[in-house]
Amino acid sequence: MPKISVAADANAYRITLDDPPLNILDIDMLEALRDAIGSLRPDRHALILDAAGEKAFSAGASVQDHLGDRVVTMLDRFHDCFRLLAKLDLVTVALVRGAALGGGCELAMACDFVLASDRAKFGQPEIHLGVFPPVAAYQLSRLAPPRRGLELLLTGDTIDAQAALSLGLVNAVFPAAEFDARAGEWLQKLWKQSASSLRFTKKAFRLAQSADFDERLAAVERLYLEELMKTTDANEGLNAFVEKRKPAWSGR
Repeated sequence: MPKISVAADANAYRITLDDPPLNILDIDMLEALRDAIGSLRPDRHALILDAAGEKAFSAGASVQDHLGDRVVTMLDRFHDCFRLLAKLDLVTVALVRGAALGGGCELAMACDFVLASDRAKFGQPEIHLGVFPPVAAYQLSRLAPPRRGLELLLTGDTIDAQAALSLGLVNAVFPAAEFDARAGEWLQKLWKQSASSLRFTKKAFRLAQSADFDERLAAVERLYLEELMKTTDANEGLNAFVEKRKPAWSGR
């Protein structure tokens, strides 16, 4: 069964992660997501990134796909999605109703706007497995105050939607029971604008920023694959998760 669905209306394309309840980002889903993003044309106001179910936007990338040689393929497919999103002229909006953890949090933060339910949770728990999130290392150094961004990476803490709002990681928080209606009202602020003017304004904003996402992501990716994944603790943490046991850290 397809793990994503794609739809469109007059204002937006909508890509929905469609493998509830956790919408785990495995290689198959990431390939489908990459292809869907790559197929979009700049003829709408926005791309909406949504998820099926109420429990999780996405609980993260597949741990099984981090093991052995699969990690290279997984990381390549995953980072392809972020490179495409970073270059997309369409405005991107993530709708987060439940947990956005690990790769799911990275995916939401990769969008221009994040609209969250008051039941949403955000976090980067990778440190508990002895690894770090390459994309979030870049994102949190830009989006959050540096001390708080580093704290989230080094503690693996999960925060609620209001805390994420206070850190500037989300744009608005709505009550879960009203989420669809309130998010729809928020989106009307975009729909009433010229679609082409939105795209040019977004492009101008990106030009005013340091346009080094590809270069920095490549450097962090090399650190992840060529150094971190060769350590004893990174492999111990991942295997301990799969085997449902507490990791035995060696510091190596």
